[in-house]
Amino acid sequence: MAQQDDEDKAEHPPQVTVCVIAYNSGPTLRTCLQRLAAQTFRDFEALVIDNDSPDPGDAAIAAEFPWVRLIRNAKNLGFTGAGNQGAREGRGCWYVLLNPDAYAEPDWLAKLVEAAGRHPQVSSFTSRQMVEGEPGLLDGLGDVMSITGIPYRGGYLNPDQGQAREGEVFSPCGAAMMIDRQLFLELGGFDEDFFCYGEDVDLGYRLQLAGEPTLLVPDATIHHVGSASSGGRKSEFAVFHGTRNRFWVLFKNTPALLLPLVVPLHLASLVLIYLKKDNRPHIRLILRAVAAAFAGAPKMFRSRAAVQRRRKAGLGEISRAMTWNPRDLSGRRPVIRPLRALR
Repeated sequence: MAQQDDEDKAEHPPQVTVCVIAYNSGPTLRTCLQRLAAQTFRDFEALVIDNDSPDPGDAAIAAEFPWVRLIRNAKNLGFTGAGNQGAREGRGCWYVLLNPDAYAEPDWLAKLVEAAGRHPQVSSFTSRQMVEGEPGLLDGLGDVMSITGIPYRGGYLNPDQGQAREGEVFSPCGAAMMIDRQLFLELGGFDEDFFCYGEDVDLGYRLQLAGEPTLLVPDATIHHVGSASSGGRKSEFAVFHGTRNRFWVLFKNTPALLLPLVVPLHLASLVLIYLKKDNRPHIRLILRAVAAAFAGAPKMFRSRAAVQRRRKAGLGEISRAMTWNPRDLSGRRPVIRPLRALR
């Protein structure tokens, strides 16, 4: 009977592969998997990738859930490497990434799959994210790209006042996204040089260039703790990788005619941001991250050639996908547009 069950699984792969990448995730991982077990949509497989956590508790927690396939890495591949690994290991048509500190509502997967059914021309979807433990406070409504080259989560730490509506956003947020698995692999998945932070925006930018929109599904809701595995949003790890990788997103993806505008605006914005009193302690770290960004620029520009060869969207389409309003960035306002008619 067990052999027959294995044969049935091989012949009838699940519709969805859900991948949870764990690194010192601790109790949040247990809650994440408990919420995943309670999903009303059942045609999915779940992978937990233990990214060589120093704390062995992640693997032990995953083992509490017999329906989860645990993959233990011998070294930390970062979110990027493990994310690509999950896509290769998965069998579902749809590939879902869920952070170990993200807690899904029971109908979360059902709403994502329903949206894919309503919009068969769309291959990338993102969720409505709320701050865990803070009722009514948004964690994000998809990612936004500003003309300064600084991306942000739309609505981050803003009150939920009904801003969420179904529509296009610039990029999915890797904390809770769904993408056509084959398309993800064809685009090269995440850029593993990024290791962690900004890799979802880089992927989203490449989707934009390829003419593939990302749809916000406001009824697909998760509750997000945020940066639980990396020491917090202001940790040295987060600040360094976030700063460096934002430059790399620009170098790889920005259309050539926009580069002379975006790069100076990005540098100027960075100066303004880190002159703020609470950011001043990070000045030396920021300078080190900027130096690392420019040291890695030649490799990013080599990657750029391949990215731009796949480009289908014109300069006007990419420009319209960004926000040019500085108040959007300063207020972290969501930018959600009606779904375009696809060619």
